[in-house]
Order: sequence, then C-alpha cells, then structure tokens
Amino acid sequence: MSDAARSRLIPDVDFDAEGKQTGFVRLFHSVHSSAYGFIPIPIVVIKNGAGPTALFVSGNHGDEYEGQVALSNLAKSLDPSQIKGRVIILPMANFPAAMAGRRTSPLDEGNLNRTFPGNPDGTVTQQIAFFIEHVLIPMADVVCDLHSGGSSLMYVPCALIKRVSDAARHAQQVALLQAFGSPLAYVSGGGNGTGTDSTLMGGAERAGKLAVGTELGGSGQVTPAALRIVERGLRNVLVQMGILPRKMRLKGEDTRFLNVGGPDYFVYAPDSGVFEPVVELGDEVRKGQLAGRIHFPETPWAAAVEFQFGREGFVLCKRVPGRTSRGDCLFHLGTDTVLE
Repeated sequence: MSDAARSRLIPDVDFDAEGKQTGFVRLFHSVHSSAYGFIPIPIVVIKNGAGPTALFVSGNHGDEYEGQVALSNLAKSLDPSQIKGRVIILPMANFPAAMAGRRTSPLDEGNLNRTFPGNPDGTVTQQIAFFIEHVLIPMADVVCDLHSGGSSLMYVPCALIKRVSDAARHAQQVALLQAFGSPLAYVSGGGNGTGTDSTLMGGAERAGKLAVGTELGGSGQVTPAALRIVERGLRNVLVQMGILPRKMRLKGEDTRFLNVGGPDYFVYAPDSGVFEPVVELGDEVRKGQLAGRIHFPETPWAAAVEFQFGREGFVLCKRVPGRTSRGDCLFHLGTDTVLE
C-alpha cells in the first residue's frame, strides 16, 4: 500500500480536474456529540492544463492569522484562466487549532508544525501531518508555509528559507526568496532547537521540493503592512514558478537578507515574572547589551533580574505578553548575510 493510500483523510476535491474546486478534506472523528462526524478541513484546488504545482499552506498554527487572510483572498481572486498548472490552497491546515485561535489543537494539544511526518493511525494532528506530507507535498513543485509570531511573539514581517545541503535546490530557493520581495528575509539554521525535520518545511525537504516560508507579524492580529507583503509575495512565487505569466510580477521592496544561526541568536527568560523589554523590534544591538528585565510584582521589593544579548544583531522578533515563564523566548536576532 502506498503512503498516500494509508491516509484516513478523504478529500472531496479532484486534484486532476480542470477549473476551480472548493471543498473539504474529511478527517473522520467520532466523539460523544457526533458519532460518525468528520472534521472539515477547507481546501481549494485551481488547475489549468499542464504545469507546476504550488502548495500554499496557512493555519499550521491556528493563532497565526495573516496567512489565513491572504490565502482566503487568493482563493477568491485567482482565476483558472490566469494560471498554467495548479495551485492547492490549504488555509486552515490545523483546522481545530485555527477554529479555536490556538497555536495547538484543543483536541489533542498537537503542534502540527512539530508533528511531521505524522502517523496515519495517530491523533488528529498526526493524521493531518501525514496527509500533508504523504498526499499533498508529493504533488507540489513548491511549498509555501505561511507563519507569524502568533499569540506570544511579534516579528518584523519577513520571508524565509531553510538552509539545505543540495546546492541546486538552495539556489532555486534563494531565487524564490528574492522574488518574494519582502523587506526582510532570512535563512534559518534551526538554531532554536525546534527540530526542523518535524516541520512542514522539513517534510518538503525530505521530498526534495522547493520551500519558502514566512513570519508575517503576529501578536494575534493582522496588519495591512503584513498583508501587502504576503499577497505580493505569493503572487511573485507563482510568477517565479511559471504558474502565472511574468507580466503579473509585482515590484517588491529591496530585501535585506539575514542569517538566523545558533542558540546565541535567541534570548530566553531567565526567571518567571513580568517581562520588561528595553529594546524594540528593528533595533540593532550589540553583544552584552541589556535586553530587558524580569520583575516580580508579587514581591515588589525584590530586585529585577536583568539579562543581556549574547551577540550582536538585528531584533527580528520579540515576545508580546508581559507575563512570562522561565524558558520563554523573549527575542531572537538576525545578522546580515549575502545569499549566494
């Protein structure tokens, strides 16, 4: 039995049919209130003849809304006559998490972007990961996974690629990043211990597919600036892949390219309390510079704990909630790089 055939999820769209189709991927889930019910994961397939396939995903983390809005807009606006090839849109990949506005699923606490390659017989989140990796990714030539900081982080809006060892694929991904046209872009080395093999982009890499991602903002909101960046970027990815004609490319901004490397690029809370940042997103900082303080209002006479940056860099990301626990990510940095 093929990996795709092992998936329990049933799409009610035909991936080979011409035109625009809308529907659901059915994940059957028997619970007290619905014995034979299914979880309806929305999907849109737009196809016009032979050509490359783009797989666009958002809602991988349910509290990241910028990509969900951008892909909803794309699903409504993209006409089959405009394209050559196929576009698959999955705007609420972890549907239970997206409906709840949570990073993780309320059904099994599953973090979809730490669950790949998934399990066809596992939890709800594991089954979704298996379907994406073993059914959707094999159809694609390029995978675009749209993220932001969600409820706990705020990013300067940016696009990103994962560092890969294959030189030819790396060059193609750099070209996609340049075409995206965001004001900031970075190359991730997986230095924050997330286990990049368990992510959707890790699944794309296993399949030998091109992959580009985003961190579009966050703090549980959608901003016009982030939406402009991602909608333009998606359009330009389609042009770069030859799915849309070159005349439809939108002029992007001059991109500053950053590297996000090892653990010293990240700053974590040294204690539990109230986080006071002393720098802002977009600041340039130096090694040893004061980054912030942790306060203890329950014992206001206790001295605040100060902490510093472990290296120089550009403040790419900052924690949003003031209340924090030891081990929470408070900042991460990027350093300028030249993409080859």
